[in-house]
Amino acid sequence: MLDTINPTALTSFRTAAKTGQFLITAEVTPPKGGNPEHMITMAATLKGRVHAVNITDGSRAVLRMCSLVASAILLQNGIEPICQIACRDRNRIAIQADLMGAHALGIYNILALTGDPVKAGDHADAKGVFDLEAVRLLQLIHKLNQGLDCNEKPLTDGALDLFPGAAVDPQCASWSGLQSRFERKLAAGAQFFQSQLITDFDRLEKFMDKIAAGCDKPILAGIFLLKSAKNAQFINRCVPGVNIPDHIIDRLAQAKDPLEEGMKIAAEQVKIARQLCQGVHMMAVKREDLIVPILDMAGVASISKL
Repeated sequence: MLDTINPTALTSFRTAAKTGQFLITAEVTPPKGGNPEHMITMAATLKGRVHAVNITDGSRAVLRMCSLVASAILLQNGIEPICQIACRDRNRIAIQADLMGAHALGIYNILALTGDPVKAGDHADAKGVFDLEAVRLLQLIHKLNQGLDCNEKPLTDGALDLFPGAAVDPQCASWSGLQSRFERKLAAGAQFFQSQLITDFDRLEKFMDKIAAGCDKPILAGIFLLKSAKNAQFINRCVPGVNIPDHIIDRLAQAKDPLEEGMKIAAEQVKIARQLCQGVHMMAVKREDLIVPILDMAGVASISKL
């Protein structure tokens, strides 16, 4: 049990989402091993500047500590988590068990994901489960919140109170597919949407105007810190669905200090996103300590002043 933190007090993300505030979340990667100190240190730099810290669940199918335990560790340190749940590695029994455990620990924010393909990761011979995918996971969370399991049987020890979100990719090549998937996730109960890494903000604006308009759910634009041209090329090569344009890669390649230039690019993107949607999701892999300086460069105040 959590002795020092009152879990019910750590619900600022849900409150901010429902009251229309500009949302700021950031992504932190769980450790590869048993020592969470680096993760805790990085997450602690974000206190007061983000509404919640998003904990990845085997992103790119690469082995890391499970998101549920990593989220619990952050909660113990007074940091509100968003726990990612990917369908790749668990069947519906295990997923329901994890969601019950999350609720019992006071972890209420859940990002429902299908999960990256096994072949993309570091255990290519592993077997993907995919008993569910993101839409059916959202439907499952809705049932659990109503006090029912996936077989419509009552939860005899109490309903859950989870706040589920979903991923969205406004840069998807198929516009009809993007609209269909978004509408299905909305109907399944998604309360917020977190986008993939955004580089085409014209496309994001079109998505907001043509598809997301009137949905009454916050959309958070994914902002990614690119550390160098080589880093950008790696992302293009290894992260499914991402296409960083040449003009950004060239800008990084020509910069005297590529990391500083990457921070400037990210800050510029935050400023654009503030004009288009209700939030940003900050990603700075292994340099989460630079997220606050990027927010400062973008003129984003602490969450208490938003």
